Amino acid sequence: MCSSDLASLMSGHRDRPDQILVQTNARDTASMDVVRIDTRTGESTPVFENTGGFIQMVPDDDWAVRVRARMNAEGGTESEFRDSPEGEWRPLDSVGLEDAMTTSTIGFDKSGKRMWGIDARGGDKARLVSVTANPDGTFDRETIFQSNEADVADAMINPKTLEPEAIAVNRLRKEWTIVDPAVRPDLEKLATLVDGEVEVIDRSGDDRTWVVAYLVDDGPVQYWLWDRDAQEGRYLFSNRPSLDGLPLVKMRAVEIPARDGLMLPSYYSLPHGWKEGDKVPLVVMVHGGPWARDNWGYNPYHQWLTNRGYAVLNVNFRGSTGFGKDFLNAGNREWYAKMQDDVNDAAQWAVDQGWADPERLAIMGGSYGGYATLAGMTRDPELWACGVDIVGPSHISTLLSTIPPYWEPMKVMFEQRVGASDEPEYLDSISPLTHVDRIARPLLIAQGANDPRVKISESDQIVAAMDQQQIPVTYVVFPDEGHGFARPENNKAFNAVTEVFLADHLGGRVEPITTELEESTAQLRRLGGLRFEGVSEWDPRSEEHTSE
Repeated sequence: MCSSDLASLMSGHRDRPDQILVQTNARDTASMDVVRIDTRTGESTPVFENTGGFIQMVPDDDWAVRVRARMNAEGGTESEFRDSPEGEWRPLDSVGLEDAMTTSTIGFDKSGKRMWGIDARGGDKARLVSVTANPDGTFDRETIFQSNEADVADAMINPKTLEPEAIAVNRLRKEWTIVDPAVRPDLEKLATLVDGEVEVIDRSGDDRTWVVAYLVDDGPVQYWLWDRDAQEGRYLFSNRPSLDGLPLVKMRAVEIPARDGLMLPSYYSLPHGWKEGDKVPLVVMVHGGPWARDNWGYNPYHQWLTNRGYAVLNVNFRGSTGFGKDFLNAGNREWYAKMQDDVNDAAQWAVDQGWADPERLAIMGGSYGGYATLAGMTRDPELWACGVDIVGPSHISTLLSTIPPYWEPMKVMFEQRVGASDEPEYLDSISPLTHVDRIARPLLIAQGANDPRVKISESDQIVAAMDQQQIPVTYVVFPDEGHGFARPENNKAFNAVTEVFLADHLGGRVEPITTELEESTAQLRRLGGLRFEGVSEWDPRSEEHTSE
C-alpha cells in the first residue's frame, strides 16, 4: 500500500467467522469502497463500489449496503436508503451542519426492516432511535433511549436479534442503562466485580457465557469469563501482565468551568507520592481531532509523565464530541480563540487548586493537539514554559491545500467549522505560522515524513520561520512514520527526546538516553539547545545521524 491507501474493519459476523467486511480506498484513493475478505484465502469480493463520494455506508446483517450518506454543500449530510440489495435508492435524511456529527444511521436489526440510529435533531444530546421504512416512502421514528448528561456513546447489542440490551453514555465515565430486563442480573453483578468500565466483548453460541473486559485507570485491561447461569465471574488474564502490581496512579475525573461558564469534562493525574501542599510541574495534554474526546481509563502518557514527577491534565475543550451538539458546535470557527481559551482555563484551574506550579506549565498534543501547542506558544507565550507539538499543522491554508484524497468529501465540513480557502486573512489570523515571531519559550516539534494528513511541510515551514527569526527549536523527524509514530523503536526514541526536553525546561526526572536514538530512525534536525550524548544535528547529506 502507498501512504494514501487506507483500510478499516467494518464488521465481523458470528455466522461467517472466516470473513470480514472492510472499507478500503485501494481502487480510488479519494473514495472508500466496501469489500468482503476471506481471511483464509485472502480473496476479496466487492460489495459496494463508492463512485458517489459517500462518506458512510451502512450494511444490513447480510452485509448488503442499504444506507449511504455524503456531505452536502452546506457541510451537512444527505443519506439514502433502499429496501433490498437490488432496490432503488430513495432519500432517507437531510441533516444540517449543526446536527451532522450527532445524527446518523448506525445499523439494522436482524430482519433488516428496522434501522438503528443516533439523532440530535430537536434537542441537544444524541439519542438512540429506531427508524422503520414505510411502503409509501415515509419513515416512522421512535426514541429508544436518551440522556440529559451526554450523547449516546455505546450500545450492547444482542448478537442474534441485533436488538439493543443496554445503552451507555459517557460524560466523565461510561455508565450503562439496561433496556432489556434479560441482561439486568448479569450487568448489575458484573458492575461489582472490578472498579472499572465493563465491556461485553464476546458471547458463546448459546449466549450463556460471556467474555468481559474491564478498563481501569491504574492497570492493564482485565479479561474475565462470565457464567450467566451460575452468575459467577472468573478472571482470565490482563492484556499487559508486566503492569500488574506496579504502583500506577489513579486518574481523576472533574468538570472544569470555562471563563464563559461552559463546563469542560476533564481528567488529571498527580505524581505518585504527591501530598497536600506540593506544587508540581504540569503537562496539559490536548487531544487530536479536534472532533474527538478524551476518556477516563489507563493512559500511558499519564503513567509515564507522573512517574517523572509531572501532573498531567487532559481537557475536553469545546468542539469535542460526545457532550451534545451545543458543546460540539460551540467550537465552530473558534480555533485560536475560545477553543484555546478552554485549554488555558483548564491550566489556570489546576494552578488555582494549589498543586500546579504556574511557572512550570507545558502544553503538548498531536494533530489538532499539535496545532493547539503551536497556538499556545504563539498566542499565549507568557503562560507556557514550553510546548511539545506532534504532527501539528502550522497554517490552516496550507493544511487545506494538502489534504489527502480521502478527506476531500469532508472538506466542506472542515471549511464550515474551521475556515474556508477563500478567507485568506482569517486563515492567517488563526494560523500559528503567521505569529511565529511571538514564540518566546522552548518548543519541541516531532513529525513523520510520510504523514498523509499533516504533511511534513507543515512542520518544515514553521521551523524555517523560526530559523529566520533566530528562535531556537528542537525538531525531530522520523522518515518512516506517518500521522504519529507506530514503530515501537521510534515511539520510544520520541519519548526519550521529550523526556530530556521536559526535564530541561520543567525540572522533572529523566532517564538517561542510551541506545534509544540509534535504534530508531530519528533525525534530530534541530537540537534547540538540548544536548544528546554522541549526537549532533542531522546531516541532510548523509541521511543518517552524525556524531560529535
